[in-house]
Amino acid sequence: MVEKISFSINGQPREVEVDPEMMLIDVIREVLSLTGTKHGCDNATCGTCTVILNGKAVKSCNTPVKKASNGTLLTIEGLAKGKELHPIQKSIAESGAIQCGFCTPGIVMELYGLLESKPEASETEINNALNKHLCRCTGYEPIQDGALMAQKIIINRKNY
Repeated sequence: MVEKISFSINGQPREVEVDPEMMLIDVIREVLSLTGTKHGCDNATCGTCTVILNGKAVKSCNTPVKKASNGTLLTIEGLAKGKELHPIQKSIAESGAIQCGFCTPGIVMELYGLLESKPEASETEINNALNKHLCRCTGYEPIQDGALMAQKIIINRKNY
């Protein structure tokens, strides 16, 4: 069954005609051709597919598109302001937390979901958010360093 589903993605209103049970990642990548959100495990384990839906980080590989109906969706493509990286993107890069980069969009979106709703999250809360993601290249210390660096910027709202 195909239905029209409307939502905002990266600040732009969109309407798609798809099966409402189609996974959000497939709509994002295949229908809307936004490939920054990565397709990893298909069982919500690795976190590479994390996006922000109605202000909360969700795994798009196990979220049906019908849950986005009349909602607001943010992907990695919508985070930067033009060529100016979001503080989380910039901090993750500057901390050396990017190796192959495959997991990075999901990690960035997870941190965005946390730090936008709770800028003064504890280090434990940040680590708990990062524990939802698998990174096989970097190791987690540079990612944590980048998260803490971004948090300081977000709290002070400097440079963005």
